[in-house]
Amino acid sequence: MALDQSFVGRTYPPTPAYEVGREKIREFAEAVGDPHPTYVDAEAARALGHADVIAPPTFVFSITYRAAGEVVQDPQLGLDYSRVVHGDQKFSYVRPVRAGDRLTVTSTIEGIKSLAGNDILDVRGDVHDEAGELVVTTLMKLVARAAEEA
Repeated sequence: MALDQSFVGRTYPPTPAYEVGREKIREFAEAVGDPHPTYVDAEAARALGHADVIAPPTFVFSITYRAAGEVVQDPQLGLDYSRVVHGDQKFSYVRPVRAGDRLTVTSTIEGIKSLAGNDILDVRGDVHDEAGELVVTTLMKLVARAAEEA
């Protein structure tokens, strides 16, 4: 069954603050195989004008994906999460994520469409710092695959 178009534009409450730690940044950079020194060395980061180590660009996926969980688990939306695959991801940065940031995510359903029996859900995640300043906007495309015919 196709998802309800009336959910387009629905915004969910901000998540609790997530504190970005140096060790989490280091672990993430190591996991994705990115050896850039600004991810592990505060002096290297300062030499490039940053106050502390910064996170790799895709680091915020882990917190925006968790925030999108509230969207996909909304019983009124009716999305069958057992059929969901991650279709696409985009990031639009205002500034890098830094160690010490306390970030919240507000998720909004940007689009819903059906294509060949698949439901396609576009979720925007606006990531703000403790001062309320926008840090990054993410766009996540989730595809709920069509049920196989018997």
